[in-house]
Amino acid sequence: METRIYVDGRVSDEAGAVVPVLDRGFLYGDSVYEVVRTAGGRPVDLAPHLDRLERSAERIGLGLPPRATIEGAVGETLGAAGAGAGRPGEAYVRVVVTRGGGEIGLDPRLADRPRLVVIVKPLAAPRPELYEQGCEVRVVSVERTSKRALDPAIKSGNYLNNILALDQARRSDAYEAVMCDAEGRVTEGSTSNLWCVRGGVARTPPVAVGILPGITRWRLLGLARDAGIPAEEVDLYPADLHAADELFLTSSIRGVLPIGKIDERAVPVGPVTRRLQALYDDFLAGVARG
Repeated sequence: METRIYVDGRVSDEAGAVVPVLDRGFLYGDSVYEVVRTAGGRPVDLAPHLDRLERSAERIGLGLPPRATIEGAVGETLGAAGAGAGRPGEAYVRVVVTRGGGEIGLDPRLADRPRLVVIVKPLAAPRPELYEQGCEVRVVSVERTSKRALDPAIKSGNYLNNILALDQARRSDAYEAVMCDAEGRVTEGSTSNLWCVRGGVARTPPVAVGILPGITRWRLLGLARDAGIPAEEVDLYPADLHAADELFLTSSIRGVLPIGKIDERAVPVGPVTRRLQALYDDFLAGVARG
């Protein structure tokens, strides 16, 4: 598999993929995007991801190309990269729509037309030992952006809040950051949703606290419900994470990834996390089978 990039109808390699420097996605992060992975060469939960892309675009007043155009671009780029059903290796797929180019200025009405970009490259999953031993996370001082400023439910190209949070965590050699809101409630990681298990119940912060409603988070809530595993959306605080029996995070690329340490406290990778990992792996296997 090779990296291939679609820009406004043309697929090329990395060197040939060009976006003008006056594009508002480059200048201001004025864009929306989604990331999916493949399983058996088939995009995982592409429809819910594109539903969320449409919601994000609507929230910032950005007109998207027709869904059929986006789906076609994904398929074309996967094929050009040597990915797809029946082919070896899994792919990382990133769909980006910017507001386009035009005169420099913040006014969205200066934009000319939306620009569609699709990036396909080999999937780089976390190291196997992280799934066995768990990763390390750290509660950081960088607060999650307020819903009244820029709602985290909008998956936009404006990612500086997350970058600063992750940078603080990495300076302490942690794998992921844990961000809280102004009231001290746990929101999410820089690129993940967070979960804790206490007394056999899996808990994750509600969307209302100010998080991105993750597709893997949504999928896992359904899988847990169908399997009879208690799971709920409730307000959480750092103290809840520090007292948890188990911790894990979810994202489209990482699936269900255990947390083995938070701040200075070791956390066991327990039975609920293992069962949810297995359920999600079975789901991916079903996608791969078609």
